[in-house]
Amino acid sequence: MGQTANTHRTSVARPSAAEPLVVTVSRVALGGIAAAFVLAHAVGVRLGMEAQAAIYLFGMVALNLPHGGYEHFNNIRQRGLNFQWQYVAGYLALIGAFLALFVIVPVAGLVLAIVVAVLKGGYGGVHVMDAVTGSGHLRSSPQRHLAALVRGGAVMAVPIVFWPGTFETFSSYMVSIFDPGALGQFSHLFGVTRPLIAVGFGGLGAVHLSWGYLGRDGSGSWLVDAAETLLLIGYFAVVPVVVAVGLYFPLWYSLRQVGRHVAVEDDVPANGGILSGSIDSDDPRVVAMTAWGVLIVGAVATATVVGAIYLAATRPLAGAPLLAGGVAFWSIAISIIALPHVVVGSFLDQGRGIWYVP
Repeated sequence: MGQTANTHRTSVARPSAAEPLVVTVSRVALGGIAAAFVLAHAVGVRLGMEAQAAIYLFGMVALNLPHGGYEHFNNIRQRGLNFQWQYVAGYLALIGAFLALFVIVPVAGLVLAIVVAVLKGGYGGVHVMDAVTGSGHLRSSPQRHLAALVRGGAVMAVPIVFWPGTFETFSSYMVSIFDPGALGQFSHLFGVTRPLIAVGFGGLGAVHLSWGYLGRDGSGSWLVDAAETLLLIGYFAVVPVVVAVGLYFPLWYSLRQVGRHVAVEDDVPANGGILSGSIDSDDPRVVAMTAWGVLIVGAVATATVVGAIYLAATRPLAGAPLLAGGVAFWSIAISIIALPHVVVGSFLDQGRGIWYVP
C-alpha cells in the first residue's frame, strides 16, 4: 500500500457523457439551503440549537452513515481475500489509534478530526471532478492538492470565521467528552486564529481560482470548479455550522460520490474476492441475502466502535444538553471512523481506493 494512483494525476478531462443527475441535485440542494437561510435571516427567523442539532443527527446518522459503509464495501468486494483482510486490519488499527489519541490528548484529537474532515471533503471532491465535471485546468500535483485544500477547507475554515461562537462551543463539547475543560487553556487563541484563518483561507482560495483560470483548457472545467468552490464558501458562510456540516456530507459529499461511481462503474476492474460470487450472482435471492448480511455485519461493526468510544469517554455527552451532546459525541465517533476511511480507503490503497477513477 502507498498513495493511490489517482492522487498522482496532473490533468484530467475525462467526462464525455451526460453529468449524473445526483451531481446536479447536490448543487441545487446546497444552493437551496443557503438561500433559505439567507431569506430566514432577512425576515428575522432563527433556528434554535435543538432544531439544528436534530437536523445534524438526522443528516449524519440516518442519511450519511450508510454511504460510508457502501464506499468501503464497493471498493474491496472484488479485491482478493488477502487484500480484504489487510484492509480491515488497517482500518481497525487506525480506529484504535485515533480513539487512544482522543483519550490521551483530546485537543490533538480535535485538531486531527478537523484535518480529517478537510481531507475527506477535499480529495473526495477532486476525484468527483476527475470523473464527472473534468479537472483539465488542474495541471500539476501541487495544484490538485491546493484544490483539495480549498474545497475541503471550506467545510471547517469558513464556519470558524463566520460562526466562531458555535464552532468554539462544540469544539469544547467534543474535547470535554474525554477531558472536561481541557480546551479552556487554548480559548484565548481563538481570537488570534480566526483572522489568520480568514486571511489564509481567503488567500488560498484566490490562488486556487486564479491558477485554475490560467490553466483552463477550454472544456469549461475551471468554470464549474470556480462556481462550486464559491457555492461551498457561500453555503458554509450563511448556514449555521451545525446544520451546514450535518447536511453537507449527505447532500454534497455522498451524492457526488454516487455520481462518480455511476460515471466510472463500467471501467472498474474485477479481481475476485470473498463475496464476489454471491453479490454478482444471477440469482436475485442470493444477491439479496448477501447484501442483507453485509448490512448487518456493517451495523454491528459500527455499533461496536461507537460503543467502545462511549465506554472510553469520561462524559459521553460532555455535560451538554441532550441533542447538542449527541452532536458532539457523534462528531467524535464519525471522525474516528473517517480517519481510516481517508487513509486506508484512499491514500494507502495503491490499486483503487474509495474514490477510484480509472
